[in-house]
Amino acid sequence: MVTVDFLKLNIFPGSRVLDIGCGSGRHTAAVMALPVGLATGMDTNFEDLQSAEDRLNLHHRLDAISGEKWALACADALRIPFREGAFDAVICSEVLEHIPDHRGAIAEAFRVLRPGGMLAVSVPRFWPEKICWRLSKAYANTDGGHIRMYRKRQLIELLTATGNRVTARHYAHSLHSPYWWLKCLVGIRNEKALPVRLCHRFLTWAMMKKPAAVCFLERLLDPLMGKSIVIYLKKEPGSQEAGKQNQKEWIRSIF
Repeated sequence: MVTVDFLKLNIFPGSRVLDIGCGSGRHTAAVMALPVGLATGMDTNFEDLQSAEDRLNLHHRLDAISGEKWALACADALRIPFREGAFDAVICSEVLEHIPDHRGAIAEAFRVLRPGGMLAVSVPRFWPEKICWRLSKAYANTDGGHIRMYRKRQLIELLTATGNRVTARHYAHSLHSPYWWLKCLVGIRNEKALPVRLCHRFLTWAMMKKPAAVCFLERLLDPLMGKSIVIYLKKEPGSQEAGKQNQKEWIRSIF
C-alpha cells in the first residue's frame, strides 16, 4: 500500500527521489510509475531489498515504469551514503517509529534533500497505535518493532525543529486500523485466524481493484481513524545550520 501522496511532493520529470526504509519497495515502485530521473530505495534489510528488486523487475516486465532509472542501497538511515542535496524529494514512510535516534534520521533525510525539495514523513497515528499496544504486548515487543508513539503536535515540532516548513498533512489507511486491531486480538503472528484472513482478503481486493465506493469510504474515514499520519515539509535555505544548532541545544539540555 502506498501512503504518500506524490502530488504533494512536487515531483517533476527528471526528479531524483530517495525512499528511506523502502522495505519491499512499494513506494519506490510507485515513484517509478512517474517520469522521474532516478528512484533510489534504501534499507538496512538485505532480504527486503531483494524483494524490492523483484517488485521493480516485475513492474519493468509489465511496462508499469515511466521513470528512467532506479537503484537500491543497503544503508542505515543515520548514515545515508549520498552527498548533501542529492535528491529533489525524500520519502520516509513508517520508519521513524523503529529508530532510537529519530532526530539523527530526520537530520540525515534533510541533509540529502536539496533546498526547496520536499520530504514526506509518515508514522502510525497515535490513538490507533495505542489500541494495538494495549491489545498485544507482542505488537510492541517484536524485534525491530515500534519503540515509540507520536502525537501529531509532537511529530510536527520534531520535524520543524530542523528549521523547515510543513506544507501539508493528512491521515491514511483508515480501513487498515481494524485489521491490525484484529491481529492484535487473535495474536500478532496468527495469520490463520478466520477474521484476519477475511479482512486481509478484503484489503487486498480493495488495493488491487480500487472500487469507487470503498475508496470513497476510506477517504471519509481517514480523518477519523486513519492508521497513519503523513507530514510534508519543504526544505528551507539555511535550514541545515538551524537544524544542527537545535540538535546541539537538545543534546546540552539532556546532560
